[in-house]
Amino acid sequence: MANNIDHRQVRPTGAVVTGRSTEGGLGIALVDSVPLVREGLSALVMRTRGLRWVGAAGSPHAALQLCERFRPHAVIIDSGLDPRWHLSRMLIGNDPELGVLLMIRETQRNTQYIAGAIAAGVHGVISRRSEPPQLIQAIQRVHAERRYIDPTLAPALGSAKSKGGPVSANQGQQPLSRREYQVLQLIADGLENQAIAKVLYVSVETVRTHVKSILRKLSARDRTHAVAVAFRSGVLTVNQEDHPY
Repeated sequence: MANNIDHRQVRPTGAVVTGRSTEGGLGIALVDSVPLVREGLSALVMRTRGLRWVGAAGSPHAALQLCERFRPHAVIIDSGLDPRWHLSRMLIGNDPELGVLLMIRETQRNTQYIAGAIAAGVHGVISRRSEPPQLIQAIQRVHAERRYIDPTLAPALGSAKSKGGPVSANQGQQPLSRREYQVLQLIADGLENQAIAKVLYVSVETVRTHVKSILRKLSARDRTHAVAVAFRSGVLTVNQEDHPY
């Protein structure tokens, strides 16, 4: 094994290197330091119709090489190898078409980590203890819908039914305006200020003003903390099918 890329598990195919063709199935890669997990997931993918095993990496550096070379449709990352979501951000930045699914360890099963992952642009989160059928469903939904949240992780994000706006995080706090709520939702979707401005047809400076107001109203330190507070308090909820914009 060179550079922690498990080449023994790579199934050579020209389609993976040159484009996003789904001929032969969705290309799936894994970033995990445990050989037994890599072997198990490769076997699961290879026996699942519609999926194609691309390969596995045992470190963030090897993961960047693997994804750059083989261009999978989706990559599954052990949260223990991405504690601050740097790897996820780099992979998404290098390849916006790539779907990123984080497998959450028990030690990171909390609002701050999961909400931070979503704010970083991760497309799906699933418990590391999930059953094979659920993992396959998560992979498929990350590719098709660009969003999957494991129901067992939902309690960590809060379960209040708040939709639309204006809304507030706690009694006594100033409510978010509808526009601020829209901006907050887009932050949770992983968008930066410039992208939010394009979606909402406003200036970047206007978005910055809304972000400052959101941080003040939610008593949040930064954007990631604001998303965490919003999920924990019910301002944002999991599986919101309809965005307010």
